[in-house]
Amino acid sequence: MQDKALIVTGARGALGKVVAEIAQSRGARVACIDHAPSQNPASTDRIEIGGIDLSDVAQAKTAVDAAAKHFGRLDALINIAGGFAFETIGDGDIQTWQRMHALNVLTALNASRAALPHLAASSAGRIVNIGALGALQAGSGMGPYAASKASVHRLTEALANEWKGKVTVNAVLPSIIDTAANRADMPKADFSKWVTPQELAEVILFLASDAASGVTGALIPVGGRI
Repeated sequence: MQDKALIVTGARGALGKVVAEIAQSRGARVACIDHAPSQNPASTDRIEIGGIDLSDVAQAKTAVDAAAKHFGRLDALINIAGGFAFETIGDGDIQTWQRMHALNVLTALNASRAALPHLAASSAGRIVNIGALGALQAGSGMGPYAASKASVHRLTEALANEWKGKVTVNAVLPSIIDTAANRADMPKADFSKWVTPQELAEVILFLASDAASGVTGALIPVGGRI
């Protein structure tokens, strides 16, 4: 990660924060893009770009271009921004499907489209998306979320083929991530079977590294112990 210029979207969330911190500890320069307002001033190795709705094409391009300009280059985009909803199809609302599509698919699509010209100029351009193990076979109440994450899987594969030889594009498919919010929502679960943000971050940062140059179009399950 030394001297790599990375964008982490959803950087204020439980996973995004860990990925950004580990990347920076290993010498990367990190642009943290999030819907929440930025908290800290920019430095040579970190910039926070807050108040961004990545489901909006223009806002996504503005944020990505600002990150690339700040560092003078862009080597990797890590699309973590997203959301979750548990709702059965019969009792649910069509707006939930639209919200999941916007939060999980459009954020990754718009950020990727904005980043690709910058990444193609790098000698090791990388995109890492966050899919979901639960999108491989949706259970009751998982329809809107699983459908949106399945779209992320197909987006990953399509981009990998379209940009082969220029930018690698992969996705990690986590099981349940061990976060405070998930523990509160599922207090009776066996947390030892969940994947930690640190475990997931290691796989993400490997895919963003030079060592993963031969990997593209992969959908990699992480923490499939449930």
